[in-house]
Amino acid sequence: MKKQHEAGKLTARERIDLLLDPGSFVELDRFVVHRCTDFEMEKQKVLGDGVVTGWGLVDGRKVVVFAQDFTVFGGSLSGAYAAKICKIMDLAMKIGAPVIGLNDSGGARIQEGVESLAGYADIFLRNTLASGVVPQISAILGPCAGGAVYSPAITDFILMVEQTSYMFITGPEVIKTVTNEDVTKEALGGAAAHASKSGVCHVTAADDRAAIVKVRQLLSYLPSNNTEDPPRRSAADPVDRDVPELDTMIPLDSSKPYDIKNVVLAVVDDGHLFEVHERYAQNIVVGFARIGGRPIGVVANQPQVLAGCLDIKASIKAARFVRFCDAFNIPLVTFVDVPGFLPGTDQEYGGIITHGAKLLYAFAEATVPKVTVITRKAYGGAYDVMASKHIRADVNLAFPTAEIAVMGPEGAVNIVYRREIQSAADPAALRKTFVDEYKAKFANPYKAAELGFIDEVIHPRRLRARLGASLELLRDKRDKNPPRKHGNIPL
Repeated sequence: MKKQHEAGKLTARERIDLLLDPGSFVELDRFVVHRCTDFEMEKQKVLGDGVVTGWGLVDGRKVVVFAQDFTVFGGSLSGAYAAKICKIMDLAMKIGAPVIGLNDSGGARIQEGVESLAGYADIFLRNTLASGVVPQISAILGPCAGGAVYSPAITDFILMVEQTSYMFITGPEVIKTVTNEDVTKEALGGAAAHASKSGVCHVTAADDRAAIVKVRQLLSYLPSNNTEDPPRRSAADPVDRDVPELDTMIPLDSSKPYDIKNVVLAVVDDGHLFEVHERYAQNIVVGFARIGGRPIGVVANQPQVLAGCLDIKASIKAARFVRFCDAFNIPLVTFVDVPGFLPGTDQEYGGIITHGAKLLYAFAEATVPKVTVITRKAYGGAYDVMASKHIRADVNLAFPTAEIAVMGPEGAVNIVYRREIQSAADPAALRKTFVDEYKAKFANPYKAAELGFIDEVIHPRRLRARLGASLELLRDKRDKNPPRKHGNIPL
């Protein structure tokens, strides 16, 4: 325990005490020990065998929890240890409670060989069966290597602690042997690397305490299981208040960037957004917030990064988030300012067609309430993908600054009026005339509204009130997909 504290980490029981409401923890399988008799392991038995399991309350709601104990055999997993985790996961499925994993383990217990590997697979199966049934959250509070990374990867959200936690399939020593690369544990699989480069990590924290506080915050937006609605809170922030700053927040020049987070923060309760994947694929913003005390999932193009284009990473990030919200009855509010998909050979060779289709599939498949607001640009196929009316969005709003078209005015004019411009005495002047005409006719939301693709063109300052009214309208929405075992999302 002294070593654990010196390393900047809490013990397993300290972590559980921080996570759960005071006095609510009920421990299970406290007397379980491993069954290994090789390598004189029968002489080394510790009650609980390196993992603390049980259930308790978070804000008065039931959760099941396991906390790996690095002070016992380095937190390594044995057959008995895995059985303890499987037991509480089975319990979670029966009672409909979230599963919280506090991970701090050196991996499989080598002395047990294939039994420990079997234990991991038993956990993986339960992660998979629980997916979309109860929320699963993994807090990585120490090492997580080899097969141990796959259980967190199947769960819904991964939180990591800066400098003290890491995840990787193969460690620096193996990489050095196989590829001759020199890399540290932190650079290879630390919180910063996974939050910004790989996207494996959804949320980072400075230390164990901060990570556990964030787990509790995240849980506050989520239902206990897929049959419940997310928990609604009383809201002091009036749901019908005007937001006058929105009238001037969107630049009239469509080429100028702005921070979409300012728009989101202006309309959600108390200006609070619990952002997910904040440091990854920053050209799209996803996270949880509330409007009128009701939890919502926010998806928003970010014009400050890559002009808000959809690319491979952004499409995958948003698609997974949309599917989570749909699985757990969390309404989706989508803020659209997208000039299209990011062009380039890297994107095409990387499979932007398939990856972009993931987001399209996720929005189209979702049956939760879906409210969309176009703040400015909605061009090309990206307009379709971003929760358009055509893929079953329920309420589609637009600001007067919205531009809904196949492409931007410059590109459209160069194609439609190519011959006229090439043969003109003053090509530049004629091009400007055509661009101005195109903007006047298409760089507005009224053609789409005329066709019924936009339900309402609103004053920006009324956005919060319209979102609140729309979510209330859709509170008892019923929709379903065709009967099937499951769809085949373009993975």
